[in-house]
Amino acid sequence: MQVWAKLKTGANIMIAKIEGKLTDLTTDKGLIQIGQITYEVMLPGYAVSKLSNCIGKDITLFTMQYYEGTPGKGNLIPRLVGFLSDGEKEFFNKYTSVKGLGVKKGLKSLTIPVATIASYIESGDEKLLQTLPAVGKRLAQLIIAELKGKLQSFAVGDVSHPAAGAEFDAYQIEAMEILVAWGEKRNEAMELIQLACQKHPDIKTAEQLVPLVYRIKQGIEV
Repeated sequence: MQVWAKLKTGANIMIAKIEGKLTDLTTDKGLIQIGQITYEVMLPGYAVSKLSNCIGKDITLFTMQYYEGTPGKGNLIPRLVGFLSDGEKEFFNKYTSVKGLGVKKGLKSLTIPVATIASYIESGDEKLLQTLPAVGKRLAQLIIAELKGKLQSFAVGDVSHPAAGAEFDAYQIEAMEILVAWGEKRNEAMELIQLACQKHPDIKTAEQLVPLVYRIKQGIEV
């Protein structure tokens, strides 16, 4: 287990990636033990769900640091925020660039996979964005106004990319995020999901879809 760190400005150190044992998990954070040191890492809701079966196991998180508190009062507290991939961290940096959507509110709103939220933004779906915690009508409008057209690489079934196929349903997006988290390439996972759903249109949950995708990939299911 090890810590990757890079120097920022001055004496500050930004921890960009950590790998260690997940010793505890709550609704919004995890404890990661690395040697004799345990780090508290804030997590978005979708990541907590995916890590729920990983307590006691080694995991890798891509991290960013921010300071919580009021600068003028001198009571800033450094916090680590963790994501399951570097791409998710990149999305979060873009997502929280919207005025009024800071780190804490951004984390609270990410209860579903990043690809789903990016798809909502790219399709300009204000109503679906409003279903996210902490995102009201005005903020949903601002997010779409500032980010639409900038998140294609994060979205599944983006309407501006017809070659990617029809827009995925929620269970297909969930299956996609599971496959990507387990090391599959996003484009290949998308193709396998589309093939699996063509062969078995009765399947409507990620729990059914993911094992089927692996059977197709291994040539067990034809």
